[in-house]
Amino acid sequence: METSEIAHLLRPFVELEPDQLRQVSIHLDLLLKWNSKVNLTSVRQPQEIITRHFGESFFAAKQLVNPQSTDAVVDLGSGAGFPGIPLAIFAPLACTVLVESNRKKAAFLNEVVFALKLPNASVFGGRAESYNQNAADLVAMRAVEKFDDSMELAVNLVKPGGRIGLMIGLAQVDHARKQAQSLEWSEPTPLPGGHSRVLLVGTKPVTVD
Repeated sequence: METSEIAHLLRPFVELEPDQLRQVSIHLDLLLKWNSKVNLTSVRQPQEIITRHFGESFFAAKQLVNPQSTDAVVDLGSGAGFPGIPLAIFAPLACTVLVESNRKKAAFLNEVVFALKLPNASVFGGRAESYNQNAADLVAMRAVEKFDDSMELAVNLVKPGGRIGLMIGLAQVDHARKQAQSLEWSEPTPLPGGHSRVLLVGTKPVTVD
């Protein structure tokens, strides 16, 4: 897909520089190539992959970090790289770790990070329980399996004062809040695209001894 078409499709979500658009194009090409042998996404049409996966992820990135951010970011259950790869593209100084326990998906993510030349992104090919606890300024999750278990892991991974950013359906908001009642939750922000999906952000309180 030409970068001009990618820019047009992403316009409701974010405006990117030419180099960033080329990175999106490379990620898309690799995703389409690998998806025939590894089930990375059920979405098959390139235009829909751009709007649903890249668009939502870049919109969330714009809300969660600024382009000069140096935050430690964890994408929990990264899968095909969403939202972690777009976050790393949008904020090239943020140290972004893609946590993915599935070996084939982790191999895909490593290839994407190498192909996009993303020095600020790395892949942790293992279970989230084995990753450093209280290490992240931001934990992001989108379309993860075993949501309840993942929420508990996310709370353990984020630092006091850090945030958890969820891209979920509007109907899941109350459940998410109940799963992590210790967090201070903001009002959900609708994601562009009309699929009743939102960005929900929770902040982990700083405890005083």
